[in-house]
Amino acid sequence: MPVKEKIGIVISNKMIKTATVAVKTKIPHKKYQKILSRTKKYKVHDENNNCQVGDIVKIQETRPLSKTKCWTLIHKIGQLYNI
Repeated sequence: MPVKEKIGIVISNKMIKTATVAVKTKIPHKKYQKILSRTKKYKVHDENNNCQVGDIVKIQETRPLSKTKCWTLIHKIGQLYNI
């Protein structure tokens, strides 16, 4: 079974060893075929607290680490903006 990986933007890093990552996807409307943008937030395990708000990161699905956390950080790709 292939491992799920996604690319998103860190929107919060206030928790210890956890970051919130927003992943945007584009889908067509079923009837009108207009492209819609959907955003989903994931809680991501960040072992060393490396992430900062605005970082573009790659995440990977893993076993459940807590009630809401089942993704882990692979690496940082870049930085979207500085805050």
